[in-house]
Amino acid sequence: MENSDERIRDLEMAIAALPVGYISRKTINGKIKKYHQWTEDGKKKSKYLDDDAASEMEILIEERRNLEQELRELKKSLPDSLRKKNIAGNVFRTSVLIGDALKRYVDPIRSLQRRDCFDMLEDYLEREYTGKVFILYGLRRTGKTTLIKQAIASLSLSDFRRTAFIQVNPGDTLGDINVDLKWLSEKGYKNVFLDEGTFAVEFIEGAALLSDIYAASGMHIVLSGTDSLGFIFSESDELYDRCIMLHTTFIPYREFEKVLGISGIDEYIQYGGTMSLGGKHYNEAATFKTKASTDEYIDSAIAKNIQHSLRYYQDGGHFRHLAELFEKNELTSAINRVVEDINHRFTIEVLTKDFISNDLAISRRNLRKDREKPTDILDRIDKETFTEGLRRMLEILNKEEQIVQITETHRIEIKEYLNLLDLTVDILTEFIPVRNEKIYRTAIAQPGMRYAQAESLVRQLLLDKEFQNISAKDRVFVLERIMNEIKGRMMEDIVILETMMASREKEVFKLQFAVGEFDMVIVDPAAITCEIYEIKHSEKAVPEQYKNLIDKEKCKATEFRFGEIKRKAVIYRGEDKSDGDIEYLNVEKYLRGLNK
Repeated sequence: MENSDERIRDLEMAIAALPVGYISRKTINGKIKKYHQWTEDGKKKSKYLDDDAASEMEILIEERRNLEQELRELKKSLPDSLRKKNIAGNVFRTSVLIGDALKRYVDPIRSLQRRDCFDMLEDYLEREYTGKVFILYGLRRTGKTTLIKQAIASLSLSDFRRTAFIQVNPGDTLGDINVDLKWLSEKGYKNVFLDEGTFAVEFIEGAALLSDIYAASGMHIVLSGTDSLGFIFSESDELYDRCIMLHTTFIPYREFEKVLGISGIDEYIQYGGTMSLGGKHYNEAATFKTKASTDEYIDSAIAKNIQHSLRYYQDGGHFRHLAELFEKNELTSAINRVVEDINHRFTIEVLTKDFISNDLAISRRNLRKDREKPTDILDRIDKETFTEGLRRMLEILNKEEQIVQITETHRIEIKEYLNLLDLTVDILTEFIPVRNEKIYRTAIAQPGMRYAQAESLVRQLLLDKEFQNISAKDRVFVLERIMNEIKGRMMEDIVILETMMASREKEVFKLQFAVGEFDMVIVDPAAITCEIYEIKHSEKAVPEQYKNLIDKEKCKATEFRFGEIKRKAVIYRGEDKSDGDIEYLNVEKYLRGLNK
């Protein structure tokens, strides 16, 4: 029976590496379109395929069906006592890939570009980290599984033969994983990758098993998954000081450009935040392409991330006040309020006030005073109908519609968890004259999420009767002006956020005066020097852009407080140049050069 057991194991691993579902055909405009359709987590999924890809997919699906039939026939031929064997008959309890099945699993990604953080994972696999596991975690579609496949594909042949990949599924237990790891350890396997480890029952409470037994014996254990909070809880409890943490959620512009093969700050503004964008290197649908896809991401990648982690951590005791928001279907609404709020003021007022679009108010004011073509069109639209339609479109609940009253405690917990997920980062505003209070605004680390909601504003604006009465040329002008205002504010946040991430030994903030401001200041406390910047979403260089940078009183007050000004620069979308002692820096080059 030994050969039968080995064949069953090989069949199960081969089947796990092959696609599920079927190929459907639809006639659209007289042309036959082919789609790969399958069911995942109880939901029907569909993906368009060209003819070549569809033919290849049909071959793989047919191969899976043949192997499944062989597996059924083989199991029927076994005595009842052996049919129920698991690891005792060398049949894994969880979905484990080794050998040829593992090779087929990782081969498709060999040509893809690597994220910068790959080096950290590669270092863990090449060195001895006895007693430590490696945790690769982050929100969905930020490249975790691809990093794992790239790490496996980069191994030498001898190391690859001692490597296993375990796909943990809902319902698997830590006991199942332990049994499979024990078998792999006995067979001499040295590298084991566990994907979605937090799906396992009792994982958070028992994760120390992986470090104390298997990693302590010299095995490299790499854990990965979308349940960021689950891994954070494990690190702070069971895996305290026995793990190396790598978070993938924040994807800076430099990596967006390098990995996806797409350049341009506007592309990053529209789609930045995930690795799901059709480009030179990757070929997936953009996560933030539509409002619907953005809503799905917020719900599944963020709200349910929180819900899953806190439900399983110590029997849900740490879910605390957010449980009622999720149960009443209002957690996503609260997160949407944060993303939409143009000033990023994550306060109780933002979460509970009647929805008023900040984008609309700011654009209305700027269009009135436009130097080339002022217009009051946004004053003449039906603001009440517009705001109500936009509010409904964004699925944001007004105070009287909220079943659960959002309190300061809710706000604090939501903010805490969004920070843990690396979704939000606080940007400081300093003041001259000095204020006693610290003022922060919250930047969204996934800009595409913010932009998708801005596009919803534009779509709603097109429905306004007054707006439809102006000429097509004027409509285009107004809409472009609105979107440029939004992109400008988003570009400012992106530059400040990425500068903060790359300059952790320095202080980075916005500086507000009684009249006017510096968009960004970088202070080197050790050298007692600083740099001052304006950030403009423009391709043109005009003196008006740096009027604050050459204001003698502002510069004098800044040097008195922070030290000598070593650089004055405007970051914009044009080419690098200079105007006297003012530098003009191309935004893509600036972001590309951070952390080098």
